[in-house]
Amino acid sequence: MATVLVTGANRGLGLEFCRQYAADGWRVLACCRHPDTAVGLAELPGVSVHALDVSDFKRIDNLALALRDTPIDVFINNAGVYGDSLGHAFGHLDYEAWTQALKINSQAPVKMAEAFLPHLKRSEKKLLVSITSQMGSIADNGSGGSIMYRTSKAALNAAMKSLAIDLEEQGIGVVLLHPGWVKTDMGGEHALIEPAESIAGMRRIIEDFTFEQSGVFLKYDGSSLPW
Repeated sequence: MATVLVTGANRGLGLEFCRQYAADGWRVLACCRHPDTAVGLAELPGVSVHALDVSDFKRIDNLALALRDTPIDVFINNAGVYGDSLGHAFGHLDYEAWTQALKINSQAPVKMAEAFLPHLKRSEKKLLVSITSQMGSIADNGSGGSIMYRTSKAALNAAMKSLAIDLEEQGIGVVLLHPGWVKTDMGGEHALIEPAESIAGMRRIIEDFTFEQSGVFLKYDGSSLPW
């Protein structure tokens, strides 16, 4: 049985990843900060829920140790924050919030990759997936704003591109996926697509992934995005 680990699994994209993989018979390791309030996860059969705040790196190490005997085929770094808020644009930036956004969106996925590298190496699929955003594209930025979110996702993109090169000899594939503008708490009610469509598209990319694609930046529909 293939195993997938998903961070930020209690709602939105993370919850939909867990729902679809569980329905297809995968072993699902769902990570979220407060499992006791993750009602949606509790309703999914065959899903193992683990308490994890990705901003607490010691807890990441502890979870990796607890799961040390578990090969993980697909590791999905999904947990993230927006960071930017009204009244705190350029000229009034909240630098503590920016630092936290960088830690959660950029540093935590790399820390997760470090801690769980042995689990990936023991699996068959050996794929590290990070959910990023088109807003992390420097070439695509034509509207400005959202400094915290854009920089944290651009940093994530750069880090994962490097990991794709660094982990090549160990047979670990790396892919960066933009889920589209999705109707989630972060995306809002005016977003264009439903979570089920976004996740189905990203799962197709994951399923069809070949090692030659390692380090790519793709939209949920499979199209390439500029760095």
